[in-house]
Amino acid sequence: MKSFCLLFISFGLSITFSLEAQNRVVNGRVFTLDSLPVANFTVVAQKSGATITTDSLGYFNIVTLNKDVLVFEGKVFRNKKVRVTPKLDDTLVVKVDFKMTEENEKLAIGYGYVSKDNLTNAINRLDRRQQDFCSYNNVFDLIKGRFPGVQVNAGGAEPMVIIRGVSSLTLSSCALYVVDGMVVSSIGSISPCQIKDIYVIKDSAAAIYGSRGANGVIMITTKNGED
Repeated sequence: MKSFCLLFISFGLSITFSLEAQNRVVNGRVFTLDSLPVANFTVVAQKSGATITTDSLGYFNIVTLNKDVLVFEGKVFRNKKVRVTPKLDDTLVVKVDFKMTEENEKLAIGYGYVSKDNLTNAINRLDRRQQDFCSYNNVFDLIKGRFPGVQVNAGGAEPMVIIRGVSSLTLSSCALYVVDGMVVSSIGSISPCQIKDIYVIKDSAAAIYGSRGANGVIMITTKNGED
């Protein structure tokens, strides 16, 4: 009886090990900034040990094990992990967050993640080398008319910057303001002369700020914040 029990336990463990060790091929595509495919992006399956890079259109296929974890990593992106479960589709669409700085824009092009033309079309950005910011009376005049699809509406204590259009009569449609990496409620006191650059972030790129970024994000870096 004892031998039978040991045999049964051994058989059960072998089945469990066999199920754990089953291979599975997962296909997918990696995007950033709404719909921009990411090439040369590293994908690692932690359990199987497989490592691949995405092709020029962001596609990949990789051999995994059951309960594996896929790690997506690039030098100018926030790493992302996806757990391989029975419910996971064999074809994945993975969106990774680009860490938006001027230096990272150059690195993204240099590493071949994206082309210069595609990145320029995906990111709306102004910096002080492109424009004399000091020639504007305030930050709202600076924003007004400089970014396609962005409106500055007067009213209330200060004007309101709207990126996605007015979507609600009762809820605020104002963009989220991020200054030197911190979320703030107002940008009216910022002198244009103190601004290093301004980004307008929308669509999936704004998702890094969660529900607060639903109306898009105005991200400002000041000369003080640069130091």
